[in-house]
Amino acid sequence: MGRQLTAVLPQFDAACAAVDELADAVTEQFQRHPDASIITSFPGLAALSGARILAETGDDRTRFTEARHLEAYAGSAPITRASGRKTVVLHRNVKNNRLAAVGPIWALSSLTASPGARRHFDTRRAAGDWNHQAQRHLFNKFLGQLHHCLQSRTRYDEHRAFPPPTTAPA
Repeated sequence: MGRQLTAVLPQFDAACAAVDELADAVTEQFQRHPDASIITSFPGLAALSGARILAETGDDRTRFTEARHLEAYAGSAPITRASGRKTVVLHRNVKNNRLAAVGPIWALSSLTASPGARRHFDTRRAAGDWNHQAQRHLFNKFLGQLHHCLQSRTRYDEHRAFPPPTTAPA
């Protein structure tokens, strides 16, 4: 077993080196794109996750005319079905799975980088959402903001995205 492991270790090292080279190449190409500065201005998005979002959504700004189209494409927009007295809110099964996989990563990493995102997530959890539901809702909110920022060619602004809570006068 020791000899087998010794024989396989160089293959693992070669695979790790290839992954590192690919990550460097993706980062270099992504940083050349005109939308890279807008995408990475969002809390929790770095070069690799931003490149994934750009690759899956494309750079054609007319592809998604409204933010809800992008949210539905990513699978973060809920489906509401109402029949008579019963209303059911479900998540989408038909979606871009590679884009949807970025959602929890983006949501979790934004919790430490953005006080507004943390406040929004905690509010959703206090309202009874499960952890994954609160993450999906935060991802959905970020996608709407990303759509707006890409359409208007503006960078992310924390105070516009998550206004500070207003305190009631005493």
